[in-house]
Amino acid sequence: MGFAVGLMSGTSLDGIDAALVELKGSGLDTEVKLIDFMTIAIDDSLLKETMDAISLVSSNAQHLCSLNFKLGYAFADAVKQICDKNQLLLNDLDFIGSHGQTIYHQPEKEEHFIQSTLQLGEPAVIAYETKTKVVSNFRVMDMAAGGYGAPLVPYSELLLYKNKSKSRLLQNIGGIGNVTVIPKNASLNDLVAFDTGPGNMIIDEICKRFFNVSFDANGDLAAQGIVNERLLERCMSVPYILAQIPKTTGRELFGAQFVDQIMDEFKEISSYDLIATMTMFTAKSIAENYKKFIFPNQSIDEVIVGGGGSHNKTLLRMLQELLINDCKVLTQEDIGYSSDAKEAIAFAVLANETLHGIPSNVPSATKAGRPVILGNITPVPY
Repeated sequence: MGFAVGLMSGTSLDGIDAALVELKGSGLDTEVKLIDFMTIAIDDSLLKETMDAISLVSSNAQHLCSLNFKLGYAFADAVKQICDKNQLLLNDLDFIGSHGQTIYHQPEKEEHFIQSTLQLGEPAVIAYETKTKVVSNFRVMDMAAGGYGAPLVPYSELLLYKNKSKSRLLQNIGGIGNVTVIPKNASLNDLVAFDTGPGNMIIDEICKRFFNVSFDANGDLAAQGIVNERLLERCMSVPYILAQIPKTTGRELFGAQFVDQIMDEFKEISSYDLIATMTMFTAKSIAENYKKFIFPNQSIDEVIVGGGGSHNKTLLRMLQELLINDCKVLTQEDIGYSSDAKEAIAFAVLANETLHGIPSNVPSATKAGRPVILGNITPVPY
């Protein structure tokens, strides 16, 4: 067994997730044990800098250069905090798997912009500060092989959730929603995975603008509104929602500019009806993707929801109502796992595969031309 920390900061920008895990072996038979999980808040000034970097209006090269190192120090601090909490010396840590903070993701060529991606959080800073080797920059090799660089977690999901008797959908609802289809007794070649559309991103943006909170705790705000069917129809008409798979999306489509557009078109809608409708938009975009791309091909026993959206009771209720005749909706906690820790665990698992020289992308999910070894390795500096 060896100890590792997986680090993740997602599109929702709700903090740095750190998972301390114990791993034994490699490949799809790897044994994974979660020791502890923490979400470390990003301080307000760094959060603002990150949001400014994501904006095409306010970002610039000097800004990105500095932020890359600042985020590296923040990720290193997260490693130190979870090790201190568990009385584990940094010297006892075998490696760190760091996804970094996505600043921009260009999954397909657009005019003169080619397929590309940018995650910040300098691995050299993390390695120097923690005296531990770091595996980072997981998306780029898949993109070099012609893939979208996303989704990256299907490999770890097969490892952790495959079941001999049940067909499962692993639905993550972070800033963006993504699903992995794991048929019963599946192999790597059986997996299907793609981004379903918005997760919490639009909901969170509305919370900040109209309710002065960062997210809709338990879905309490959405529960007070009524779904506006005309607005819902407008949102569901976005071409991405039912575009063919494999596919991936992000803040570039469903970020603040999307909220600007719908507010311009639906000025009369109340804030409570707006958040109720956008919550239903997330639920319906998930359900309709299942009905078009998954259910016609196989019977599904259960949907297991993870990520921040798993805590939104209104969202889960809407999703279950839309799927009432198809399958049962569960959370990670219902089967003994952690909804919040899943993606941070995934990057510890992927880093372990990298260090063992094992490809861990899933070409059927990312559209890559071949399986490739993901990530860049930054060694212990001294």
